[in-house]
Amino acid sequence: MAEAVDVEPGVRLDPTERVDLLLRDLRSSRSGLTTREAQRRLVHAGPNELRRRGGLKWPGELAQQFTHPLALLLWAAAGLAWAVGIEPVAIAIVVVIVINAAFAFVQEQHAEKAVEALAAYLPMRAKVLRDGRASEVEAIELVPGDVLVIEEGDRVSADARLLDGGIEVDLSALTGESMPAFRSADLVDSRVPLLHARDLVFSGTTCTEGEARAVVFATGMHTELGRIAALSERVKKDDSPLETQVRRVAWLIALISVLLGAAFIPVATLGAGLSFLNAVIFAVGLLVGNVPEGLLPVITLALAIGVRGLARRGAVVKRLSAVETLGSTDVICTDKTGTLTENRMRVTIISTATGSSAPDRASPGDVPLAHLAIAMAACNNARLDDPGGAVGDPTEIALLNASAELGVQVDPDDRQRRRRRQFHFDPARKRMSTIDEDTDGQIRVHTKGAPEAVLPRCTHELDAGGHPRPLTPQRRTALDELVDAQAQRGLRVLAVAERDLATGENIPEDHEQAERDLVLLGTTAMIDPPRAEVPDAVVNCHEAGIRIIVITGDHGLTATAIAAQVGITRDEPVVVTDDQLDQMNENDLDKLLRETTELIFARSSPEAKLRIADALRDAGHVVAMTGDGANDAPALRRADIGVAMGRSGTDVAREASTMVLTDDNFATITEAIQAGRQVYDNIRKFIVYIFAHATPEVTPFLVFALSGGAIPLPLSVLQLLAFDVGTETLPALALGREPAEPGLMRRPPRKRSEPVVTAPMLLRAWLFLGVIAAVLAMAGFCYVLLTAGWRPGAPTAPGTPLHHAYLQATTMTFLGMVAGQIGTAFAARTEHASLRSIGALSNPLLLWGIAFELLLTVAIIYLPPLQELLGTAALTPDMLAFVLPYPVIVWGADELRRWLLRRRKHRFTEDANRGRPVECQ
Repeated sequence: MAEAVDVEPGVRLDPTERVDLLLRDLRSSRSGLTTREAQRRLVHAGPNELRRRGGLKWPGELAQQFTHPLALLLWAAAGLAWAVGIEPVAIAIVVVIVINAAFAFVQEQHAEKAVEALAAYLPMRAKVLRDGRASEVEAIELVPGDVLVIEEGDRVSADARLLDGGIEVDLSALTGESMPAFRSADLVDSRVPLLHARDLVFSGTTCTEGEARAVVFATGMHTELGRIAALSERVKKDDSPLETQVRRVAWLIALISVLLGAAFIPVATLGAGLSFLNAVIFAVGLLVGNVPEGLLPVITLALAIGVRGLARRGAVVKRLSAVETLGSTDVICTDKTGTLTENRMRVTIISTATGSSAPDRASPGDVPLAHLAIAMAACNNARLDDPGGAVGDPTEIALLNASAELGVQVDPDDRQRRRRRQFHFDPARKRMSTIDEDTDGQIRVHTKGAPEAVLPRCTHELDAGGHPRPLTPQRRTALDELVDAQAQRGLRVLAVAERDLATGENIPEDHEQAERDLVLLGTTAMIDPPRAEVPDAVVNCHEAGIRIIVITGDHGLTATAIAAQVGITRDEPVVVTDDQLDQMNENDLDKLLRETTELIFARSSPEAKLRIADALRDAGHVVAMTGDGANDAPALRRADIGVAMGRSGTDVAREASTMVLTDDNFATITEAIQAGRQVYDNIRKFIVYIFAHATPEVTPFLVFALSGGAIPLPLSVLQLLAFDVGTETLPALALGREPAEPGLMRRPPRKRSEPVVTAPMLLRAWLFLGVIAAVLAMAGFCYVLLTAGWRPGAPTAPGTPLHHAYLQATTMTFLGMVAGQIGTAFAARTEHASLRSIGALSNPLLLWGIAFELLLTVAIIYLPPLQELLGTAALTPDMLAFVLPYPVIVWGADELRRWLLRRRKHRFTEDANRGRPVECQ
């Protein structure tokens, strides 16, 4: 049974009742609402959006911060300390766990809000009738009583009753049925469940074919989709591949730490002669020192910041993990129209049997031209509203403008009244047809499309007198030459034809019956100039080792001309048509993609896009694929990065994509790839920064254990915790905001299989930066003790003469680690380039983080309450002077290492360019 639906508070209606009664109940009409009335209803009905009604989720999310693998490792250290009676250390570790959990929770909440806020960059649009004419509004502003204009590729944004027309709708989001269902205003159902009513469409579904108008009867949470959303809000968040990799590394570190700690307890007690208590202190320090506490939340936040930055540049990335994928993209499969070009079509030449001319210079008595102008206006779904404003496909808008210039009335309501049937544009057929009735009652087929798709179906051509004459082979050859000549100039060419239905002939039921024995009216040539910023973006792609393949529905010569103008092709590219592609087997296609550098797929179908994406991915490439049509959805889903057009793209394409270009601009793809590389680089920078501290954190405990206690513990566990929590996190966050290194887009793309944490990174962090920082920290410790007269084995416990010197020595170790940490932060800012090339002061966030770090360190060293809590002591000027060069030493050593690597790479490149045999050592 049909259910009554709440429209406004206190108002209920039956959407399956007679249309006139439904319109009465909705206080609407077939021409829609006025803008003022729609705004008033929006206040009463509320925004057309799904609201979260679930209970509080933050307690569970906060609890998860206490149970992830790195937190569990700290819990184990706290339990171990408590078990042997070191309660202050155990309490301190628990405090660290709480602080880390709170910090991570705040960061992840910020990251989640950052991603949710992307909806503001990409509002869903809907076509409605307002004030008697078609216009586009944000879907969130739809209200009951609005009349929707639904076309192929549109996402239905509210529950609505069809008023006229018929469409096929993908209902899988609501019913699970994979096959589209036909919905028509003529199929009136009553006393059936709403989802089964064949004259209703629902929010969240998509139109796959046809065109219709429908009156909205439910929005927001009152829709069928809203009812489902209210029942099920349990959405599980999946980790990105990057987070999964880092989590595995964290588990590996945790396992190594546990094994080392467990192994060193017997070694320290039996071999080194330490007491069991001291051995446990060592094990606790080892566990705490190896835990990169802030790693996971910092990565999540860095990805979210990258996503927000991309959105401001015009690239809305819908998944955090896509930022990682962008950094390794090595092939871009791009459309031409609207992506490489401005998507502002303008008819420049119209050619008929009487000759060629511009629309504004046409002869008023040209009969074929008059027929062609009428056909362009009839076989069209665009609308010209106010002067300079239009709604519809850019190609159809250009044709409609040309018809208006030629004196044809282009009233969309009159066109709709005369239309008897439409066979929508099909990328496979490459043509569109309508069946219309003229003012004299004559029923006529109007067809437009690609010349190679229309001309073979034409048997005649309209001559100067308005009479059909047979199309001779010579005339067909001349037409082919005309099309090729115009396409070589970068013009897009369409052919237009018609056929009168004989008296008594039934209106054709399918396009095959309609599109036969056509009479050619002429061709139109349109220009769509390349975007000014695309050539520079193409140069950047080539320098970055990114290959660009053009896949377009346009003529091969047109695509070749545009590709040459923007620099995608330099020589003669290989042009493959859809028919040629169909004749290739998989091996032939693989060979073509592998061996052909400059490649253009012309007159391509959406199925061709899918096949090309599959072939490239199977070859190991990371593929970005652009698309805007509903039929492009499979290819967009299959590509690593599906790129949909935000302005001209269909809702289906936008939903299937990974990234949406709000400006439909190819240059934005390049910027997104650069940003993806930058974010990935920054993640690796703070991984190096965090991991580099493991060595100096563990070294004091190793020195203590391996000396058998002859050397007192150079750093207490509480001081280690203060170092980990207090001084490390803010600089790590700042490294996630580093500007791009010079030459970022001149590097080859990262391989798909390359992990985020590589062996060279670990060697640099643990065995280079870490070792230098550890040696410097221990040098400071020894300097203080030896200056005070200490010798190995001398007592330093409370009450002994050397106890104050020992406190100063551990404080010196702490300060030395902080100083080394500052040097590591500057060293980690670049992986290849020198610090001078990016500017030592170019990251103000890092400078503020270091300033906070130094202030906290001063407080720990000189404030009595913190001295008593952490076991520190005030340092003398000579001790501070001893530590002063530490940051420069750490950074300088790494700067020298990077200089040697750059020099070696430069020599290797020079030798390779000279053609000498070289060997990479």
